[in-house]
Amino acid sequence: MAITEDKQIPRILVAGCGNLGGAIASRLAEDFRVFGMRRTASQIPEAVQPVAADLLDRDQLASVLPEQLDIVIYCLTPSQYDETGYQNAFVTGLNNLLHALEGQSLKRLFFISSSSVYSQNDDSWVDETSPTEPARFSGEIILDGEKTAQSSAHPATIVRFSGIYGPSRRRFLQAVMEGEMDPASPAPYSNRIHEADAAGAVCHLTRLALAGAPLEPCYLASDCEPARLDEVVAWVRQQLPCKAPDPDARKGGRAGSKRCSNQRLLDTGFRFSYPDFRAGYGEMIEQQKQHS
Repeated sequence: MAITEDKQIPRILVAGCGNLGGAIASRLAEDFRVFGMRRTASQIPEAVQPVAADLLDRDQLASVLPEQLDIVIYCLTPSQYDETGYQNAFVTGLNNLLHALEGQSLKRLFFISSSSVYSQNDDSWVDETSPTEPARFSGEIILDGEKTAQSSAHPATIVRFSGIYGPSRRRFLQAVMEGEMDPASPAPYSNRIHEADAAGAVCHLTRLALAGAPLEPCYLASDCEPARLDEVVAWVRQQLPCKAPDPDARKGGRAGSKRCSNQRLLDTGFRFSYPDFRAGYGEMIEQQKQHS
Protein backbone atom coordinates (compact mmCIF):
# COMPACT_ATOMS: atom_id res chain seq x y z
CA MET A 1 0.00 0.00 0.00
CA ALA A 2 1.36 3.42 -0.93
CA ILE A 3 2.27 5.78 1.86
CA THR A 4 -0.13 8.69 1.59
CA GLU A 5 0.37 10.57 4.82
CA ASP A 6 3.60 12.34 5.62
CA LYS A 7 3.53 11.18 9.23
CA GLN A 8 3.83 7.58 8.02
CA ILE A 9 7.13 8.28 6.29
CA PRO A 10 10.02 7.64 8.71
CA ARG A 11 11.63 10.85 9.94
CA ILE A 12 15.41 10.90 10.28
CA LEU A 13 17.70 13.59 11.68
CA VAL A 14 21.36 13.66 10.68
CA ALA A 15 23.02 15.88 13.27
CA GLY A 16 26.29 17.00 11.75
CA CYS A 17 25.65 17.21 8.02
CA GLY A 18 29.22 17.62 6.76
CA ASN A 19 31.06 15.36 4.29
CA LEU A 20 29.98 12.02 5.72
CA GLY A 21 26.73 13.18 7.29
CA GLY A 22 25.71 14.89 4.07
CA ALA A 23 26.35 11.72 2.06
CA ILE A 24 24.31 9.66 4.54
CA ALA A 25 21.46 12.19 4.51
CA SER A 26 21.38 12.40 0.71
CA ARG A 27 21.09 8.62 0.33
CA LEU A 28 18.39 8.27 2.96
CA ALA A 29 16.43 11.22 1.52
CA GLU A 30 15.63 9.10 -1.53
CA ASP A 31 13.16 7.11 0.60
CA PHE A 32 12.60 8.94 3.88
CA ARG A 33 11.95 12.39 5.33
CA VAL A 34 15.45 13.50 6.27
CA PHE A 35 16.49 16.58 8.23
CA GLY A 36 20.10 17.73 8.15
CA MET A 37 21.46 19.80 11.02
CA ARG A 38 24.49 22.06 10.91
CA ARG A 39 25.28 25.65 11.71
CA THR A 40 25.18 26.76 8.06
CA ALA A 41 21.95 25.62 6.43
CA SER A 42 23.12 26.53 2.92
CA GLN A 43 25.70 23.72 3.05
CA ILE A 44 23.10 20.99 3.59
CA PRO A 45 22.38 18.83 0.49
CA GLU A 46 19.39 19.87 -1.62
CA ALA A 47 17.19 16.84 -1.05
CA VAL A 48 17.56 17.19 2.72
CA GLN A 49 15.41 19.51 4.82
CA PRO A 50 17.81 21.99 6.48
CA VAL A 51 17.84 22.61 10.21
CA ALA A 52 20.21 25.45 11.06
CA ALA A 53 21.39 24.98 14.63
CA ASP A 54 24.46 25.09 16.82
CA LEU A 55 24.55 21.97 19.00
CA LEU A 56 26.22 24.03 21.72
CA ASP A 57 23.19 26.37 21.93
CA ARG A 58 20.51 24.50 23.90
CA ASP A 59 17.82 27.16 23.46
CA GLN A 60 18.29 27.33 19.69
CA LEU A 61 18.36 23.55 19.48
CA ALA A 62 15.09 23.17 21.36
CA SER A 63 13.37 25.73 19.13
CA VAL A 64 14.24 24.09 15.78
CA LEU A 65 14.41 20.35 16.54
CA PRO A 66 11.96 18.38 14.37
CA GLU A 67 9.30 16.39 16.21
CA GLN A 68 8.31 12.72 15.93
CA LEU A 69 11.76 11.57 14.87
CA ASP A 70 12.32 7.86 14.30
CA ILE A 71 16.10 7.86 13.85
CA VAL A 72 18.86 10.26 14.89
CA ILE A 73 22.33 9.87 13.38
CA TYR A 74 24.92 11.83 15.35
CA CYS A 75 27.84 12.48 12.99
CA LEU A 76 30.03 15.28 14.32
CA THR A 77 33.61 16.26 13.61
CA PRO A 78 35.42 18.73 15.88
CA SER A 79 35.60 22.34 14.80
CA GLN A 80 39.05 22.41 16.40
CA TYR A 81 41.31 19.47 17.15
CA ASP A 82 42.06 20.09 20.80
CA GLU A 83 40.39 18.78 23.94
CA THR A 84 37.75 21.50 23.92
CA GLY A 85 36.91 20.82 20.28
CA TYR A 86 36.51 17.10 20.87
CA GLN A 87 34.54 17.61 24.08
CA ASN A 88 32.14 19.99 22.32
CA ALA A 89 31.66 17.70 19.32
CA PHE A 90 31.36 14.29 20.94
CA VAL A 91 30.00 14.91 24.43
CA THR A 92 28.57 18.39 25.03
CA GLY A 93 26.76 18.60 21.70
CA LEU A 94 25.34 15.12 22.16
CA ASN A 95 24.16 15.89 25.70
CA ASN A 96 22.44 19.02 24.41
CA LEU A 97 20.73 17.10 21.62
CA LEU A 98 19.58 14.37 24.02
CA HIS A 99 18.14 17.07 26.30
CA ALA A 100 16.21 18.53 23.36
CA LEU A 101 14.97 15.04 22.41
CA GLU A 102 13.30 14.48 25.79
CA GLY A 103 9.75 13.31 25.20
CA GLN A 104 10.55 11.79 21.81
CA SER A 105 10.73 8.02 21.37
CA LEU A 106 13.41 7.07 18.87
CA LYS A 107 13.67 3.68 17.23
CA ARG A 108 17.44 4.11 17.22
CA LEU A 109 20.19 6.61 17.97
CA PHE A 110 23.34 6.09 15.91
CA PHE A 111 26.58 7.57 17.23
CA ILE A 112 29.40 7.81 14.69
CA SER A 113 32.63 6.90 16.43
CA SER A 114 36.18 5.93 15.54
CA SER A 115 38.58 3.02 15.78
CA SER A 116 40.84 5.45 17.68
CA VAL A 117 39.16 4.12 20.83
CA TYR A 118 41.50 1.12 20.45
CA SER A 119 45.19 1.38 21.33
CA GLN A 120 46.36 -2.14 20.43
CA ASN A 121 49.87 -2.07 18.93
CA ASP A 122 50.73 -5.75 18.52
CA ASP A 123 49.26 -6.56 15.08
CA SER A 124 46.32 -8.29 16.82
CA TRP A 125 42.79 -8.44 15.51
CA VAL A 126 40.28 -6.19 17.25
CA ASP A 127 36.50 -6.35 17.17
CA GLU A 128 33.58 -4.81 19.01
CA THR A 129 34.40 -6.80 22.16
CA SER A 130 38.08 -5.85 22.33
CA PRO A 131 39.34 -3.64 25.18
CA THR A 132 39.02 0.10 24.53
CA GLU A 133 41.89 1.92 26.22
CA PRO A 134 42.54 4.94 24.01
CA ALA A 135 46.11 6.18 23.74
CA ARG A 136 45.17 9.83 23.12
CA PHE A 137 42.76 12.36 24.59
CA SER A 138 40.77 12.32 21.35
CA GLY A 139 39.99 8.62 21.68
CA GLU A 140 39.15 9.04 25.37
CA ILE A 141 36.63 11.78 24.62
CA ILE A 142 35.08 9.86 21.73
CA LEU A 143 34.68 6.90 24.09
CA ASP A 144 32.94 9.24 26.56
CA GLY A 145 30.57 10.15 23.72
CA GLU A 146 29.86 6.47 23.08
CA LYS A 147 29.00 5.97 26.75
CA THR A 148 26.76 9.06 26.69
CA ALA A 149 24.83 7.66 23.72
CA GLN A 150 24.49 4.20 25.23
CA SER A 151 23.33 5.52 28.59
CA SER A 152 20.63 7.68 27.01
CA ALA A 153 16.90 6.93 27.07
CA HIS A 154 17.04 5.68 23.46
CA PRO A 155 18.23 2.40 21.92
CA ALA A 156 21.72 3.27 20.70
CA THR A 157 24.17 1.80 18.24
CA ILE A 158 27.79 2.89 17.93
CA VAL A 159 29.51 2.76 14.53
CA ARG A 160 33.30 2.83 14.83
CA PHE A 161 34.96 3.81 11.56
CA SER A 162 38.59 3.20 10.73
CA GLY A 163 40.36 5.77 8.52
CA ILE A 164 37.90 7.14 5.95
CA TYR A 165 39.29 7.87 2.47
CA GLY A 166 37.85 8.58 -0.97
CA PRO A 167 37.51 11.27 -3.64
CA SER A 168 36.88 13.97 -1.03
CA ARG A 169 39.59 12.63 1.31
CA ARG A 170 42.76 12.36 -0.76
CA ARG A 171 45.36 13.37 1.82
CA PHE A 172 47.10 9.99 2.02
CA LEU A 173 47.23 9.52 -1.74
CA GLN A 174 48.64 13.03 -2.19
CA ALA A 175 51.23 12.42 0.53
CA VAL A 176 52.51 9.30 -1.26
CA MET A 177 52.63 11.12 -4.61
CA GLU A 178 54.55 14.03 -3.06
CA GLY A 179 57.13 11.76 -1.41
CA GLU A 180 55.91 12.52 2.10
CA MET A 181 55.48 8.85 3.05
CA ASP A 182 58.38 6.40 3.46
CA PRO A 183 57.28 3.79 6.00
CA ALA A 184 59.77 1.31 7.37
CA SER A 185 59.26 -2.35 6.56
CA PRO A 186 57.44 -4.12 8.03
CA ALA A 187 55.26 -1.14 8.85
CA PRO A 188 52.32 -1.13 11.26
CA TYR A 189 48.98 -2.45 10.07
CA SER A 190 46.58 0.20 8.81
CA ASN A 191 42.80 0.06 8.49
CA ARG A 192 40.53 2.08 6.24
CA ILE A 193 37.08 2.38 4.72
CA HIS A 194 36.03 4.15 1.53
CA GLU A 195 33.71 7.08 2.16
CA ALA A 196 31.01 5.54 -0.04
CA ASP A 197 31.07 2.38 2.08
CA ALA A 198 31.07 4.44 5.27
CA ALA A 199 27.87 6.21 4.20
CA GLY A 200 26.46 2.95 2.88
CA ALA A 201 27.04 1.11 6.16
CA VAL A 202 25.14 3.71 8.19
CA CYS A 203 22.27 3.74 5.68
CA HIS A 204 22.14 -0.06 5.76
CA LEU A 205 21.97 -0.15 9.57
CA THR A 206 19.37 2.64 9.55
CA ARG A 207 17.12 0.66 7.21
CA LEU A 208 17.47 -2.39 9.43
CA ALA A 209 16.50 -0.32 12.47
CA LEU A 210 13.44 1.08 10.70
CA ALA A 211 12.43 -2.45 9.71
CA GLY A 212 12.54 -3.48 13.35
CA ALA A 213 15.53 -5.79 12.93
CA PRO A 214 17.61 -6.35 16.07
CA LEU A 215 20.90 -4.44 16.08
CA GLU A 216 24.02 -4.87 18.14
CA PRO A 217 25.10 -1.98 20.40
CA CYS A 218 28.30 -1.52 18.36
CA TYR A 219 29.68 -2.17 14.87
CA LEU A 220 33.28 -1.81 13.71
CA ALA A 221 33.21 -0.50 10.15
CA SER A 222 36.44 -1.10 8.24
CA ASP A 223 37.13 -2.75 4.90
CA CYS A 224 37.93 -6.43 4.46
CA GLU A 225 41.72 -6.23 4.29
CA PRO A 226 43.86 -4.56 6.94
CA ALA A 227 47.22 -3.90 5.28
CA ARG A 228 50.69 -2.91 6.39
CA LEU A 229 51.35 0.71 5.57
CA ASP A 230 54.51 -0.01 3.57
CA GLU A 231 52.56 -2.42 1.34
CA VAL A 232 49.92 0.21 0.60
CA VAL A 233 52.53 2.87 -0.18
CA ALA A 234 54.50 0.50 -2.41
CA TRP A 235 51.33 -0.44 -4.32
CA VAL A 236 50.39 3.21 -4.90
CA ARG A 237 53.91 3.95 -6.17
CA GLN A 238 53.52 1.16 -8.72
CA GLN A 239 50.30 2.65 -10.08
CA LEU A 240 51.34 6.20 -10.93
CA PRO A 241 54.35 8.54 -10.94
CA CYS A 242 55.38 9.59 -7.42
CA LYS A 243 58.21 11.77 -6.17
CA ALA A 244 61.09 10.05 -4.41
CA PRO A 245 60.61 10.04 -0.62
CA ASP A 246 61.83 13.16 1.16
CA PRO A 247 64.57 12.73 3.78
CA ASP A 248 62.04 13.78 6.42
CA ALA A 249 59.16 11.68 5.04
CA ARG A 250 56.91 10.04 7.60
CA LYS A 251 58.22 6.61 8.55
CA GLY A 252 55.38 5.05 10.51
CA GLY A 253 51.68 5.06 11.24
CA ARG A 254 49.84 7.14 13.79
CA ALA A 255 47.39 4.64 15.19
CA GLY A 256 49.31 1.70 16.62
CA SER A 257 49.22 -1.58 14.72
CA LYS A 258 46.01 -3.58 14.80
CA ARG A 259 43.69 -5.33 12.39
CA CYS A 260 40.03 -4.31 12.48
CA SER A 261 37.50 -7.09 11.99
CA ASN A 262 34.30 -6.20 10.13
CA GLN A 263 32.64 -9.61 10.59
CA ARG A 264 29.78 -8.31 12.73
CA LEU A 265 28.91 -5.74 10.06
CA LEU A 266 29.13 -8.37 7.31
CA ASP A 267 26.81 -10.60 9.34
CA THR A 268 24.05 -7.97 8.95
CA GLY A 269 24.13 -8.48 5.18
CA PHE A 270 26.17 -5.39 4.34
CA ARG A 271 28.50 -5.75 1.35
CA PHE A 272 31.39 -3.46 0.53
CA SER A 273 31.71 -1.69 -2.82
CA TYR A 274 35.41 -1.24 -2.04
CA PRO A 275 36.46 -4.32 -0.03
CA ASP A 276 40.18 -3.42 0.01
CA PHE A 277 42.54 -0.50 -0.59
CA ARG A 278 43.27 -1.57 -4.17
CA ALA A 279 39.63 -1.22 -5.17
CA GLY A 280 39.26 2.20 -3.59
CA TYR A 281 42.59 3.80 -4.39
CA GLY A 282 42.63 2.08 -7.79
CA GLU A 283 39.46 3.88 -8.84
CA MET A 284 40.77 7.19 -7.50
CA ILE A 285 44.04 6.75 -9.39
CA GLU A 286 42.26 5.93 -12.65
CA GLN A 287 40.13 9.04 -12.29
CA GLN A 288 43.25 11.08 -11.64
CA LYS A 289 44.94 9.71 -14.77
CA GLN A 290 41.91 10.64 -16.85
CA HIS A 291 42.03 14.24 -15.63
CA SER A 292 45.79 14.72 -15.85
